[in-house]
Amino acid sequence: MVDLAPLLSVLGEDVVLVDPDRMAGYRWDRAHDPGAGMPLAVVRAGSTEDVQTAVRFAAEHGLAVVPRGAGSGLSGGSSAVDGCLVVSTERMTRVEVDPVTRTLVAEPGAMNAQVKAAAAEHDLWYPPDPSSYEICSIGGNVATNAGGLCCVKYGVTTDYVLGMTVVLADGTAVELGGPRLKDKAGLSLTKLFVGSEGTLGIVTRVVLRLIPAQRPPATLVATFATLDDATGTVLDITRQMRPSMLEFMDRPTINAVEDLTKMGLDREAAAMLVIQSDEPAGHAGVEIETITAICEKHGATEVFSTDDPEEGEAFVVARRNAIPAVERTGTLLLEDVGVPLPQLGALVDGIAAIAQAQGVTIAVIAHAGDGNTHPLIVFDPADAEMAARAQAAYGEVMTLAIELGGTITGEHGVGRLKKAWLGDQIGEDALELNRRVKQALDPQGILNPGAIF
Repeated sequence: MVDLAPLLSVLGEDVVLVDPDRMAGYRWDRAHDPGAGMPLAVVRAGSTEDVQTAVRFAAEHGLAVVPRGAGSGLSGGSSAVDGCLVVSTERMTRVEVDPVTRTLVAEPGAMNAQVKAAAAEHDLWYPPDPSSYEICSIGGNVATNAGGLCCVKYGVTTDYVLGMTVVLADGTAVELGGPRLKDKAGLSLTKLFVGSEGTLGIVTRVVLRLIPAQRPPATLVATFATLDDATGTVLDITRQMRPSMLEFMDRPTINAVEDLTKMGLDREAAAMLVIQSDEPAGHAGVEIETITAICEKHGATEVFSTDDPEEGEAFVVARRNAIPAVERTGTLLLEDVGVPLPQLGALVDGIAAIAQAQGVTIAVIAHAGDGNTHPLIVFDPADAEMAARAQAAYGEVMTLAIELGGTITGEHGVGRLKKAWLGDQIGEDALELNRRVKQALDPQGILNPGAIF
């Protein structure tokens, strides 16, 4: 048993948790990985120096280190392993805006919503907006290269990360990048750490690019009698324009959201699209008119549009509530597969076929404008046979995405739940290259072992 006294003497009992009951909540993220272990200790770091102390202690004793932000991850990326140190950044929440350079410096425990609010005080905007933006941390967003509803037009987390402080596997803290829009000094190491899921280092500070505040958007909602009508509409829209939001919900999702919100959604619709344009008023009106015509061309059963921000936001909130709404109907296995846009229809139709064949409900929501779907497999864990069918469907959905030239994860990360399929997607040569990078930066293999690789 490793003696934790030296770590406790430096960081203190308020920072280092060793009581199993207090550590229990740090074992899982929202994926509820059944293989999660019990940590040796949880370090609730308050600074880069605290993280360095924890990592150096772990390196000295050969302990695994599992970085953790808000615990809102959906792929088991922060599942604890037996005998590890969980390094939580939940206390590191400072945010500072520089309106002159239009940059923001955030610690990893700051919530996405907190960053947005700080930017808004200066009439600036941080676009990446996962549906869970109120409960997910910037550190987790960086670790998984999170996207969100606006990424169809504005890009994902990596497009806004200009620099960072990262603690490496030996406890060294390095500064990468900075508040510069152009910087080609050395290799692009900053981007290497974005999306690395805590396997290469622990980000303790991040410099984010901000842009001028978004214009109030116009919103259009359309319902369709068939999935093909909806996905065909998406392709026609994206051929002609780039809306600021283009979201998809299928019938199981619509009904779950309607059960939760009671806002009068069409329960008989096979699919619903929520679309926004944030172009200047005149141009936004033209885009909405064009989108209306495209929806009608593809047989939309209803098309509604509004330029009232509050009215439009009600539909966006309904879309953001999709996962919690479906979660009320049973336990979820959450997918995050994406395909090139021309294959979106084949993916959605294929998922429906898998659901029917396996006899499980799969509710599909999607950032349809960029081909990133979130199939939600609903099952009862007390029913062993149903749970087995749900697991089979999970794998079949990922295999389908790969066969269509897509990805097993667009924004949630590989974590521990999807690593079995990573080689199938990227190929063994690329997987080996990933492992070589990991070996170079973490020769002991202590950083988030079992995630990705």
